[in-house]
Amino acid sequence: MKDKKLIIAEWILDIVLIIIVSFIYYLNKPIQTPRVLYIPQGSINQIISQMQRNNFDVCKLDSLLLRALGSPQSGWIDMDNTTNIKADFLYKLTKAKAALQNVTLIPGETTYIFLQQLSQELNLDFETLQNEFIQHSPIEEGVLVPNTYKIPMGITEKDLIALLLKQSISKMQEFSYKLFGNYNETKWFSYLAIASIIQKESANNEEMPLVSSVIYNRLKKGMKLQMDGSLNYGKYSHIKITPQRIKNDKSSYNTYIYKGVPKIPICNVSFEAIQAAIFPAKTNYLYFMKSKKGTHNFTCNYSTHIQNVHNATK
Repeated sequence: MKDKKLIIAEWILDIVLIIIVSFIYYLNKPIQTPRVLYIPQGSINQIISQMQRNNFDVCKLDSLLLRALGSPQSGWIDMDNTTNIKADFLYKLTKAKAALQNVTLIPGETTYIFLQQLSQELNLDFETLQNEFIQHSPIEEGVLVPNTYKIPMGITEKDLIALLLKQSISKMQEFSYKLFGNYNETKWFSYLAIASIIQKESANNEEMPLVSSVIYNRLKKGMKLQMDGSLNYGKYSHIKITPQRIKNDKSSYNTYIYKGVPKIPICNVSFEAIQAAIFPAKTNYLYFMKSKKGTHNFTCNYSTHIQNVHNATK
């Protein structure tokens, strides 16, 4: 008959072996995540809790393992694959970082063209980007802030749109609080619509308050804006406006046909254009025409404007 101590020792060894095998099994268990994963700042417990809310297969044991490996990095993490074993997953949370690529949205560019640019530069699906934007953006156009964005390589279309919208709306709110002390979305977007015409029509930032004054002066007199830039919306961002286009375009953007400012911005705008929309120059100007120098000549009366048109076309 076995010694009692030996039996206990064998029993303990069996338990230890079971624990070791279970632990090895757990570390080799696959976990599904996006290829590029965003980790918010916070404690290990907070990060694990956030992952649980996002339906990732993690638990308190992972918190303990992470404490042994080191603190997870905040920001975008490149997981290399969408399926990793748990050991690799936890290691990458503490050691890996996603490569970043700069993508620039220039002032005056439309979202349609920018999404095409993103599709080409980041090898993403244009239609998926467009659908995500339509689904999550508070407005159809003008919500993105012109800037150079650092985009994680391998990011999904959904996460990219979420990233762009979050950063842009945050910047707009920040600028609104500086100007007004609050953020009223409806009021802000009405200024964006005016700013988008200013952005398309101005030759430089210095002209923006003058172009803005023409818009407000014409609105006050009940005149149509009749500005070519209003037709450079969407996919027409870089298309030269012709008399035929002015005649045939029946969209609400056509300020030759409809009075007032289009309800939706034409493009994404700089903060200089927004500031000009809020604080127009005090002038009596009603017309402007681009000169051969590339800047605009502003005038109060139609006869002088026609002469400026004639001089520009000589």
